[in-house]
Amino acid sequence: MNTTYKMPSILRLKEVTSLTGLSRSSIYAFMNAGRFPPSIRLGERSVGWLAADIEAWIEQCTQNRPLRDTNK
Repeated sequence: MNTTYKMPSILRLKEVTSLTGLSRSSIYAFMNAGRFPPSIRLGERSVGWLAADIEAWIEQCTQNRPLRDTNK
């Protein structure tokens, strides 16, 4: 039986802001409002986000947006 385990990737704030286009303050405001994946504590003064959570959030955002009328 060949079972492979893929370690979850952790993104730091700089990567999350780059991927989402959100500012640091927007990310934390959305987290506090329950509209963004929670961070995970990595150490005393560092946090990160699971890449899968951020990817799912981006996917959800793209599914909820209205389609543009390309006939204009």
